[in-house]
Amino acid sequence: MTPLLDCAQRLSHEVERLQFSPPVAQVYNPLRYAWQAHARYLERYGAAPKEVVLVGMNPGPWGMAQTGVPFGEVTLVREWLGIEVPIGRPPREHPRRPIEGFACKRREVSGSRLWGWAKARFGTPEAFFERFFVYNYCPLAFMERSGRNRTPDKLPAAERGPLFEACDRALREALEILSPKWAIGIGRFAHGRILAVSDGAPYRVGQILHPSPASPLANRGWAEQVETQLEALGIRLP
Repeated sequence: MTPLLDCAQRLSHEVERLQFSPPVAQVYNPLRYAWQAHARYLERYGAAPKEVVLVGMNPGPWGMAQTGVPFGEVTLVREWLGIEVPIGRPPREHPRRPIEGFACKRREVSGSRLWGWAKARFGTPEAFFERFFVYNYCPLAFMERSGRNRTPDKLPAAERGPLFEACDRALREALEILSPKWAIGIGRFAHGRILAVSDGAPYRVGQILHPSPASPLANRGWAEQVETQLEALGIRLP
């Protein structure tokens, strides 16, 4: 097992032991039920070193929760990243958030934007991953009774503490393995977690706009804005 796979597997085991209280009703861990897909992503595209590691927050219900790949919108994971494997199911499933794997017809807009940009700008996955890698800080997806997504930053402090401790350790280790020149948070939350683990680190830290459709800014030309942000940091694009 490669160091990156080992890191992901340890993180999966650590967060599975944690308990979460209402309003969280269900917790999905795609590093468990979609491990085969996640492992393929790491094995195929996680070779170090990377110039830039882009760090997201946690799985979206129609992205990584379905495919095991960060920001993993089904069509782009299948057709561009070339990953399509059987996906299992979580032990307890929310009726409004079914896990259908690669049969899922819903689009993850954040994933469509991120991987769609990578495809348009770099052409092939090999060209993108030669320099870049996409990593999610927290592997768990949290759902309220209504099915509404609850992000890790909205958890009570007593639950955030143990979760962040495990995820911080894994993020620190993943960045050591990938040895990037830049660690860039996709959004404010991920940027903050990178800063929390990066004291004395050899890489530089930056932030780009999150592609979520909940962000009015992201809905006004996300790719163009992110390219401007990356170039302002000094990251050359093809």
